[in-house]
Amino acid sequence: MTRSLYITALESHSGKSLFVLGFMQLLLGKMARVGYFRPIIDDPTDNHLNNHINTVLTNFNIDADPKETYALTRSEVMNHYNNGGRDYILDEIISKYKRIEENYDFVLVEGSDFSKEASIIEFDLNIDIAKNLGCPVVLIDNAQGKSLEDFCGNLESAVTSYQNKGIEVLAAVANKVRFENLDLVKKTLASEVLNKVLIYCVPRVKNLSHPTLNEVVSALNGKVLFGSQFLDNQTGSFGVGAMQLHNYLTRLSDKSLVITPGDRSDILLGALQANLSDNYPSISGIVLTAGIIPEDSILKLIEGLDSNVPIISVEPGTFETTNAVGNIKSEIYAESKQKIATSIALFNEHIGGEALLERLSTFEPSIVTPNMFQFQLAQRAKKDKKHIVLPEGEDPRILQAAIELSSQGIVDITLLGELKKVENTALLLGLNLEGLNVLEPLKTKKFDSYVKAFYELRKHKGINMDMARDLMQDVSYFGTMMVYQGDADGMVSGAVHTTQHTIRPALQFIKTKPGIQVVSSIFFMCLENRVSVFGDCAINPNPNSEQLAEIAILSAISAKNFGINPKIAMLSYSSGSSGKGADVERVRQATSTVRELHPDLEIEGPIQYDAAVDPMVGKSKLPDSNVAGQASVLIFPDLNTGNNTYKAVQRETGALAIGPILQGLNKPVNDLSRGCTVEDIFNTVMVTAIQAQNN
Repeated sequence: MTRSLYITALESHSGKSLFVLGFMQLLLGKMARVGYFRPIIDDPTDNHLNNHINTVLTNFNIDADPKETYALTRSEVMNHYNNGGRDYILDEIISKYKRIEENYDFVLVEGSDFSKEASIIEFDLNIDIAKNLGCPVVLIDNAQGKSLEDFCGNLESAVTSYQNKGIEVLAAVANKVRFENLDLVKKTLASEVLNKVLIYCVPRVKNLSHPTLNEVVSALNGKVLFGSQFLDNQTGSFGVGAMQLHNYLTRLSDKSLVITPGDRSDILLGALQANLSDNYPSISGIVLTAGIIPEDSILKLIEGLDSNVPIISVEPGTFETTNAVGNIKSEIYAESKQKIATSIALFNEHIGGEALLERLSTFEPSIVTPNMFQFQLAQRAKKDKKHIVLPEGEDPRILQAAIELSSQGIVDITLLGELKKVENTALLLGLNLEGLNVLEPLKTKKFDSYVKAFYELRKHKGINMDMARDLMQDVSYFGTMMVYQGDADGMVSGAVHTTQHTIRPALQFIKTKPGIQVVSSIFFMCLENRVSVFGDCAINPNPNSEQLAEIAILSAISAKNFGINPKIAMLSYSSGSSGKGADVERVRQATSTVRELHPDLEIEGPIQYDAAVDPMVGKSKLPDSNVAGQASVLIFPDLNTGNNTYKAVQRETGALAIGPILQGLNKPVNDLSRGCTVEDIFNTVMVTAIQAQNN
């Protein structure tokens, strides 16, 4: 069973609180520990963090710090969004959510509230959040004031938008529907698009949209004169008491809110008396306008009455007050016991909670977004922190990435370079070097022992002590020797140096694992909804069939080590038995070798790229294959094809490419592109640390 559900509306005041309250009660009857999370909340006001959070935590006695149940405020989101910080927003939300997920059996996630200034981006943002949390979704929309065609079309379009992003929509809720239209709306929504989505229709209940006296006091900054213990009273209709009392009494209705100037003692006392009379409806409250307080004799009279009617005084005049009350958008507060009970009753009557739980029990999240994958890398790296050496410590990009990695506690870092140059670079960038170890190879205590070790390892190749000393001053050789000697767990280089310069020392004395013919590489291609492994796109120009088989096996192992279920596609220009020629035969032989050596691996080849990744094409070309259309590990026949393809996919789709990641070495050493970004370095270091853990 999935451990979360994302509840989101399509506009403001759609009534998602009703669903949250009802489903939370259902969950707590099934599970011991249920958490609550809001990715984005409105900016706190008057020292109140968030009403939704307070209501859920208080009503259901959830033991959680309110500040830990949300990620960002609306103003923080807008600030980051306007400055190109979409990834930062998602990373913060994922990080906060994962901390909650660790402590609960299930987490109910409530989406944003749709403010006027941010509503344009909120629909897409809720899609991004649900996708990056890996949650199935329930969509809720408000039918009030809309035509049947417009409402149903809008809800159907929203479901399609979520599904097109690979998100499972479990249910769609049509809320605030006229009671007589419930069956009509449900029948209209049961279209082909929604045939796999549970459809629920909930009638409009007036008392959920009418404010309590507490909300009136808050909205009008009112002063409570009497009845503070009854501020949870639910208002019904409201009207102005401006006519003579005998006429006004005929206009009272159940739970009326009386609005009258503060000097109209006749209306005030008459309304209170009507509330006590069996012949008139009950009064929910009285609002006295214009800041006028009744005379002392009137106050004394009221004080002696046994009344459950709150009386409040407000500064605005009668007309302004009436408009303000009419504009109050009622919410459900922790004190709103009537509204909470009504919401849960509506949920139980009109929404099939058990059917939703059944759907959740079979749901398996299939989406892995780039942000999710990066978060998972960071969490794995932190669990068993490793020490990574970065030989190009004077490069600004390396320095920035090192400081970010160190400050987040992901890895321990050693930078190689001239200390003064590193300090000057840090000063220019406004960075703090605290926590980083900076070494100048020639000045280290271990330099001579490294020289001697290198001499012993390479003397059979004609290396003498002078040559060994010269080479060990090279940061690539020194960093690689740190890894070889166990003074570092891995090395990442290549921002300044060539691939050959980075890898040569590793091949000379770290060497490949037993039985491995060649060092190869993979890229983790973080596409919109999944992470694929591409190999080999950086090292081997024209691997023979045995080498190609080895690359496939190592790539499958790498995929498994990083939580990706390996389904291997051996790519070629033909699929199945249709193609002929030396290049196809090489791929076919490699596929056969993998099957022989590792019958446990799922592999298909030769297969074309479209048949490997597109389910429809895969089913058409190779209908009996378990890999076609589902490949997660794609092995290219040569470097020319692989390198061009990964770059084309990266540029055309905006995919995040992490790599090249080298495989086959005894200890992890990884290469960077000379055009790498800070993010590339950050990701490659995390991968290197996890490789070290796996070793």
